[in-house]
Amino acid sequence: MSPPLALVGGSFERAKVYLNGISLMKHSRFLPWLGLFLSLCATKTSGVGAVPLDLSAYDSSSEIRVESGSNLLNVRWRGSQGIYCELVFSLFNGAPLVKSVGTMERALDPAMVILRDINPVTLLTVGERDLEKRRGWNIFFDKVHAKPSKTSLMRLDLESVRVTSTSGTASVEFAEVNGGDFSGTLRFSFSSGSSLVRVEAIVSTTADARAILYDAGVTCADPSWRESVWIDSSDRLTRTMKRQNLAASSRSVRYRTIVAEGALGSLALFPPPHQFFYPLDFADNFGFVWHGPGYRNQILQPSIGIRQPLEGDRRYVPWFNAPPRSQQRLSIYWYITPGKGKDAIDEVARYTRRDRYEPLPGYQRFTSHYHIEHTLDYLKQTGGNAGADVPSELESPGFVQSFKRIGADIVHLAEFHNGRTPRLPTKERLDQLHLMHAECERLSDDSFLLLPGEEPNVHLGGHWLSFFPRPVNWVLQRPKGVPFAQEVAGHGTVYHVGSRDDVFELMKREGGLMWTAHARIKGSTGYPDRYREQPFFQSERFLGAAWKAMPADLSVNRLGTRVLDLLDNMANWGERKYVLGEVDVFKVEPNYELYGHMNMNYVRLDRLPNFEQGWGALLQALREGRFFVTTGEVLIKRFVAGTCESGETLRLKPGERQSIEFDLDWTFPLAFAEIVSGDGQHVYRETVDLGQTREFGQGAFRRSLDLSGRTWVRLEVWDTAANGAFTQPIWIDGSTAVEE
Repeated sequence: MSPPLALVGGSFERAKVYLNGISLMKHSRFLPWLGLFLSLCATKTSGVGAVPLDLSAYDSSSEIRVESGSNLLNVRWRGSQGIYCELVFSLFNGAPLVKSVGTMERALDPAMVILRDINPVTLLTVGERDLEKRRGWNIFFDKVHAKPSKTSLMRLDLESVRVTSTSGTASVEFAEVNGGDFSGTLRFSFSSGSSLVRVEAIVSTTADARAILYDAGVTCADPSWRESVWIDSSDRLTRTMKRQNLAASSRSVRYRTIVAEGALGSLALFPPPHQFFYPLDFADNFGFVWHGPGYRNQILQPSIGIRQPLEGDRRYVPWFNAPPRSQQRLSIYWYITPGKGKDAIDEVARYTRRDRYEPLPGYQRFTSHYHIEHTLDYLKQTGGNAGADVPSELESPGFVQSFKRIGADIVHLAEFHNGRTPRLPTKERLDQLHLMHAECERLSDDSFLLLPGEEPNVHLGGHWLSFFPRPVNWVLQRPKGVPFAQEVAGHGTVYHVGSRDDVFELMKREGGLMWTAHARIKGSTGYPDRYREQPFFQSERFLGAAWKAMPADLSVNRLGTRVLDLLDNMANWGERKYVLGEVDVFKVEPNYELYGHMNMNYVRLDRLPNFEQGWGALLQALREGRFFVTTGEVLIKRFVAGTCESGETLRLKPGERQSIEFDLDWTFPLAFAEIVSGDGQHVYRETVDLGQTREFGQGAFRRSLDLSGRTWVRLEVWDTAANGAFTQPIWIDGSTAVEE
């Protein structure tokens, strides 16, 4: 056992107190290291071998115990499920960085070693961002995969090691790593009560117009793991024996997880569940893990890890933004357990609630913006013949299975997303609508509601979504002489829209909602800003915009700032607008990697609407801002300012501070919350440090704020994996405040 270095920089007397405090004298195995420990206590930075070790920012009260000796650095902490974990690092250049990974039943037990002599590995692929298109970095329509790129195995030149800590967290940072024109450090982060280790190369470049991808994992010359284990995308547990020594290959898996299983336990590897997935049009499972030797002709030894295929879905493939001097965090999680591979996967799956959005009493789970094109597939395969045999994949479509599996109560489609739709003659258009409405009703049941919707993208400018409280028949053009509304046999009232005014009138008559799809990016670049002064935007028929983690940037500690900024802008414009989550993908099948691309709207609605009776209550709840958006790992069970919830109006009393209260449920340890407010011109952020929260927790939080002069306030919460949730604004009215 190596000697503790927790008090390096302290006095001899403090060292004796520390030794007595943990009763080292009672454990004979510590005695050989006692002299070395006391000699190290006199200096602030100690050289171990040829590598300087800096513990000046390590706090002896931390629950993460850091020890050193014989050119090794030992980190021990309490993990998940009541076990203890240990990582031992080698401080010799050229030696495997991680000497061992192990677990213990008790804090001072000898470790049961799971893996020995492994190296973390990161492959960084650097391509070129097209900064001329759209608005520079705020871009989706880029094909980085079709342009030259270079992949580098990042090299660790061990020059120094620095340990930092708080009471419940610690990190060990190795300098430095280099790959291509990027350089930085390799950081291991630990949290007490969690068997997760976040391993990340934190790198930057001074070069401009860089877009990146990364692969990360572990490698070993003679692996001490016996098998690579995963659950494939068809839910089969799969194992590959080490002795087979198969060439490196990618695998499509559940939970984005692959496991190195040893004789005494397992090490699971997986990415941050949402931040790892840059936006694509298709959510196919492209094989996001690998195992075997010779991976990409760069990692020659046996290895396993997480990966991103360079070509994506072969359409628009934007990769990650990497602006100059931004600190890109190329992250992977290690999960340590004494269990088998299947046990490790089950434990990892808990962090994403098994890729399912948990039910929450008083809420319905609503998800929007899917170009499934079920109706067009149906017409194509049946030839439009009502009596034709219906293929089984249309009779019981995979997308319905997928949505039910993931926990969606209500799904809002965005059908007919092709260039012909606005030009369709009336009969063809009505036939399509009739079939879409009929299929949505057929595929809905008492616990699942499939709702018609479109991304019509006509007349207003930019791209937008339509949503009605019942089936509505409307044609996207209005030829000269055709009335706005007319009765058509077999279809009832049919609307023809040929202008902004027509669209607005339709929404008013039918009680519909519309909002900007993928605001300020893609086909909505410049919107809704360009029509913010228009009557249709300022009306209650225009909800606002939709949120998605797009574009992607690994230097940001939250997702989707593009639309979060817009939410604040719209609130300061003075219009009561809201932002719901959108997914915006084509096709959904049960074996897809849908969860990594998803978010969910939790709408305050006591019961699921009935298709036949209409779903106006859902539109009313959206219009009133009675919902929050989440990636799934963080749930905002309650958020109030004073006594008001999101969408309601808080009436201020002069000089009174407001109580802001929020109740949370989370899986990963939380990082921070922000209480965001505005006064019509400026945005204010009150950050609440949640860094001492433990995994799988629930908690109630309260802050008292002076909201004088503010016109709105909302909440965001983010965890250590950049998963998060945000509410809609609470509106503030100080104009009627009177002295009591």
